Amino acid sequence: MSVDFATWFFENFGWIGKYWPVILSGFFTTLKLLFFSLLFGFPLAVLVGFGRLSKNSLVFGITTGFVSVIRGTPLLVQMFIYYQGLGSLFPMIPGIRQSFIWPVLKDGYYYVIFALVLSVGGYVGEVVRGALLSVPRGELEAARAYGFHGFKLVRRIWLPRAMQSMMPTFAGETVLCLKSTALAYLVSVQDLLGQINIIRSREAITYTPLLVVAVGYLITTLVIEAVYRRLEAGFAKTTKAH
Repeated sequence: MSVDFATWFFENFGWIGKYWPVILSGFFTTLKLLFFSLLFGFPLAVLVGFGRLSKNSLVFGITTGFVSVIRGTPLLVQMFIYYQGLGSLFPMIPGIRQSFIWPVLKDGYYYVIFALVLSVGGYVGEVVRGALLSVPRGELEAARAYGFHGFKLVRRIWLPRAMQSMMPTFAGETVLCLKSTALAYLVSVQDLLGQINIIRSREAITYTPLLVVAVGYLITTLVIEAVYRRLEAGFAKTTKAH
């Protein structure tokens, strides 16, 4: 039985031994896309969340329009607009090809990050807005009575309390962002799915490489959920301490 299983495994997954460096490279590219999207997207989401609560009509209008556009158009369409639209306009600028920024402007990798950052800002911004509204006004008034005002109130009380309540939702949005990175190969970025598709083409195999992709995303998702559970517990301790 064990011999039969080993034979079956080698026949169906033996290609992994040949391509594992390429697979790891694609997987790390996927992780980097996710990391930078969250690194820059979450601060944007916080700004959008507060902007959607602003009493300033201009700030409210800009952030509301931004959320409507990002949430109302497909992410893939946005990627193509940035990559093929902006990417075709930049070369028309005199001297841009000779500038230090040209390696960035011609690389689809950075357009994917840009699209994902805006997507996180739009979707998570609404989550932040809802979380900020969920913080009891009594707690904020009590904090003001103890001398917390302005940015200090936001940093020490309001935002931590909001983040505690939004953590499960943010975990889900992070997983959705991870899955969205799979679109990157469509603009010539060799992430995990992009590398696997190359392997499928070279080796003329269809299903087993896709199973490897599925397992990779599943393991990453489980790690993300575990990390957010720890963060949620940490925020709970922080807010109790205050």
